[in-house]
Amino acid sequence: MTTLHWIVLIVHVLIAVGIVGLVLLQRGKGAEAGAAFGAGASSTIFGARGSANFLSRSTAVLAAMFFATSLGLAYLGAQRKPPASVLDAVAPAAEVKLQDGVPAVPGGVAPEAAPAPAAVPAGSPAPAPEGAPAGSE
Repeated sequence: MTTLHWIVLIVHVLIAVGIVGLVLLQRGKGAEAGAAFGAGASSTIFGARGSANFLSRSTAVLAAMFFATSLGLAYLGAQRKPPASVLDAVAPAAEVKLQDGVPAVPGGVAPEAAPAPAAVPAGSPAPAPEGAPAGSE
């Protein structure tokens, strides 16, 4: 993420917290009972009806800023390059060269030049697996 993306993201979160705070400060229509707990005193600072207008306008401004930062984050997110795949970094496999119609093996050993496993004669017991003691079958 770029520095601009981080800055817009931090501002976006701060605006969201501000909106939540302003909404919680506002009084509802039936908030006359809140005046007993000191909520009525805040109306004297802004006038009789001023706090509701101030808080609702502040909420509207923060909501517009939230909308703008949302669009900015969407734009910045669309401008990022997608993450590179590990598979894209791997070099393509070497081309297989044919020698007399038989594919060549890397390292210069052809498949028919490799030693073949020893054949077991018919009627003899199968050899014991490696690591097994002799005579235990």
